[in-house]
Amino acid sequence: MTETELTHSAHWGVFRGRYDGRRLRVRPHPGDPDPSPVLDNMPSAVGHPARVTAPAVRRGWWERGPGRDPARGRDGYLTVSWDAVLDRLAAETHRVRTTHGDAAVYGGSYGWASAGRFHHAQGQLHRFLAVTGGYTRSVNSYSGGAAEVLLPQILGGFDAVTRYAVTWDQVAGHTDTVLAFGGMALKNSAIAAGGVSRHVERGAMRAARDRGAVFILVSPLRPDLPEEVDATWVPIRPGTDVALMLALMHTVVAEGRHDAEFLASHCAGWERLREYLFAAPVKDADWAAAITGVDAGTIRELAWRIAYGRTLVTVAQSLQRAEHGEQPVWGGAALASVLGQVGLPGGGFNYGLGSLGHYGRPGVAVPVPTFSRVPNPVNSFIPVARVADMLLHPGEPYAYDGAERRYPHVRMAWWAGGNPFHHHQDLRRLRRAVAELDTFVVHDPAWTATARHADVVLPSTMTIERDDIGATSSDPLVVAMKQLVPVPDEARDDYDVLAELAHRLGHGAAFTEGRSSYEWLVHMYDRTRKALADRGEPAPDFEEFWERGELELPQRRDDGGVLARFRADPAANPLPTPSGRIEVGSATIAGHGDADCPGHPAWLEPAEAPDGRHPFWLVSNQPATRLHSQLDFGAHSLGAKRSGREVVRIHPDDAAALGITDGEVVRLHNDRGAALAAARLSDDIRPGVLQLPTGAWWDPVPDPERPDRGDDGLCAHGNPNALTRDHGSSSLAQGCTGQLCAVALSRYPHPPPEVAAHTPPA
Repeated sequence: MTETELTHSAHWGVFRGRYDGRRLRVRPHPGDPDPSPVLDNMPSAVGHPARVTAPAVRRGWWERGPGRDPARGRDGYLTVSWDAVLDRLAAETHRVRTTHGDAAVYGGSYGWASAGRFHHAQGQLHRFLAVTGGYTRSVNSYSGGAAEVLLPQILGGFDAVTRYAVTWDQVAGHTDTVLAFGGMALKNSAIAAGGVSRHVERGAMRAARDRGAVFILVSPLRPDLPEEVDATWVPIRPGTDVALMLALMHTVVAEGRHDAEFLASHCAGWERLREYLFAAPVKDADWAAAITGVDAGTIRELAWRIAYGRTLVTVAQSLQRAEHGEQPVWGGAALASVLGQVGLPGGGFNYGLGSLGHYGRPGVAVPVPTFSRVPNPVNSFIPVARVADMLLHPGEPYAYDGAERRYPHVRMAWWAGGNPFHHHQDLRRLRRAVAELDTFVVHDPAWTATARHADVVLPSTMTIERDDIGATSSDPLVVAMKQLVPVPDEARDDYDVLAELAHRLGHGAAFTEGRSSYEWLVHMYDRTRKALADRGEPAPDFEEFWERGELELPQRRDDGGVLARFRADPAANPLPTPSGRIEVGSATIAGHGDADCPGHPAWLEPAEAPDGRHPFWLVSNQPATRLHSQLDFGAHSLGAKRSGREVVRIHPDDAAALGITDGEVVRLHNDRGAALAAARLSDDIRPGVLQLPTGAWWDPVPDPERPDRGDDGLCAHGNPNALTRDHGSSSLAQGCTGQLCAVALSRYPHPPPEVAAHTPPA
């Protein structure tokens, strides 16, 4: 490699990189007004000891063959040659399929491995599994599983009503009040699959504030909105947002400040919801105050504020990552409908604005380069967050979106580009679940906790070690992602590994279509080039694009999209819901008869909440210093830890009551597990709430306080999913509920164990 500065892209931003043979230096794209500091994790990846350097197989699987094995996660590894491991893996794939059927193979691969559209780990793996016979797939996401099932039934197409209806330009120019449930933290909007060339969120919020807009933050955490917007903080009790929404609706209606005409002309199910609001117990401000911890006077004042001027109700993704997570999403849409503001510029409702960099931007006007997928010939699937249930309870029934389904009996799981031992809940339970497999295959650049539980670990290249194209339909810049550093040791691109396996299984031509990696890049780009030419736009050929390093695409007009058209003429532009209208009450969902998701927004008591044994709510939100668990060993990520351990935030009053001092190692625990973290005292958090971000690689060790739990009773590093509950949001969506759980906190009375999460296994 030369020391020439080259363009590259990551999910957290476009950047320039220069490698001198020893060290990678990076700097943000000069056109980015507010680049993400997560970029500083990139140089640490070069030559890090945590990298997987050669194909590795778990000793027990290699020597005894496939089958159920509780030694996964506890066994040693052998280094083998590529030919040996691929021969063995092809034979095992053939055995599982011929013996148990194609649905016995699960294609997990949920993750954010690269902003590149060709070397997209999930796309590569799913294409391979599809062309070689088919597989059980997952649907929805951990981030938005509840909303992804609900929103199409009550409002419209998911992307249409989340990404493109309300934009940051509209907020800057039109919004008078932003009522942000869960906030709009910049650490979240800095991230987008496919990359972000310009981080515009901070500037748009600042412009709105300078124009006179008021920001109201409803969250137990004050940093969920940037300081410069001078937000009014409403420190609500976690998990009670829908109760506040219901009280705001009740107050607005009781005082006659609702938009009765809009509810009659544009909404369905209003009478069902109105009856619930006024039925005993009446959902008024006093009722909600007892549930939410927000003063009744404050609730009435909020109701007055949002009923005047242009109001935007936003609901963060985090709120639906909880038990009954569908309800706050539905409640936010209903509240905006009661106000009559849906479809107005900078007004109405938006789910996820500020939760991802995709949202709030006009889409591009031409198709972006993408890697073509192959239809899966197997129609077996599960909601993504139910993977442990599937492995532990094959053949058993479960409810999903109004239907009864059964879990398939999966014998072989395949993962590429993801880390389920980070993003799944109740990790000790997940360890028991993967023990049920015959074979677990993981492609990974590093020895993550997932790789440490695999039978076969295939060393993948990282994004900075290969050429690719970065692009997304929400950002105008297409990036020539040029290889920045050499490929280390025996690492290989996923495409090359899967092509070899496909050839061994007799499907090589179908997988590669006769193209090399470079030829795929040219093929993918040509779709975009032709679309530009058809519009009469400049359309450079691939070589010119590659030389330039980037290409600016035209964007669609910021016209409010489907919701604005629906508002203007609901008869001519009906929504794709059962009624064609906004369903503030749904006869379809009511017809499912599920008590955990009734036919309108409702307050439902959670099954798990703080009590005498576990008095704290634990909020396990997204980290500010990395993307999920990716590059947890990076300099920026490590810089936020204390002595290599993750930090838990606690209110000073709670710390004083427990005798905990700042920086002290503490133990968080409940009936599922325990984790160590370093305490950080902060009055930016509601009393009775703890905040521990996700993403610290799981580092299981024995717990001296609970020796009965064996060798994985305690996470020494501070992964909150050692504590979270593995249960679906409801029988409607079966979404992830990892945002909240109840825990106890205490000083750790033993010498804390060394963190070994980034040290390779034996």
